[in-house]
Amino acid sequence: MVDWVLRPALATDVEAVAELRAVVLRPDLERLGRYDEQRVRQRLRDGFAPAHTWMIEVEGAVAGCVALRPAEDAHWLEHFYLDPGVQGRGIGSAVLSRLLQGCDELVVRLNVLRGSSARRLYERHGFTVETEDEVDVFMVRHPSPPGGQPVDSRFRRGDLAPEPVGQERAPAAAAISAAAAHRAAVHARVASVEV
Repeated sequence: MVDWVLRPALATDVEAVAELRAVVLRPDLERLGRYDEQRVRQRLRDGFAPAHTWMIEVEGAVAGCVALRPAEDAHWLEHFYLDPGVQGRGIGSAVLSRLLQGCDELVVRLNVLRGSSARRLYERHGFTVETEDEVDVFMVRHPSPPGGQPVDSRFRRGDLAPEPVGQERAPAAAAISAAAAHRAAVHARVASVEV
């Protein structure tokens, strides 16, 4: 496998990532009849959050990116693009494994274009289909409880509280603060690792 490193994204990376997105998504968007040369780049610019994004470098050059954005009920894996010239060398799988190491206790969600070969990568890393429409497939990866037993499906749907019955849930501000602290810890672990 080729050597790669992750580094925190900078605001100045936005145009490189927008261009990478256009290149990587073009075949699937064209197949779905949804490719628009301007829109594919602008959607990235509008949603780019360097604080939650890592750049993937191969041999000193930017070859991809990936984001893990905290939300109220989960973390969203977004903007995972890898230059076609380095695909098929195990880098995508290695990056995803590294990123998910810090997420064993988190629900992680993503969406992938219908018919995209990337879906197989996500399935190999424990993501399952939650819903889909004519364009997107929404996938989720649930936390693994101690001992590796599957989480009760009612818990995954939110029908059961994660704490013992009768105990109040933490206020939203505390939950958001805890998620921010966890994100910072995950970011520090991921950013400090070179493979």
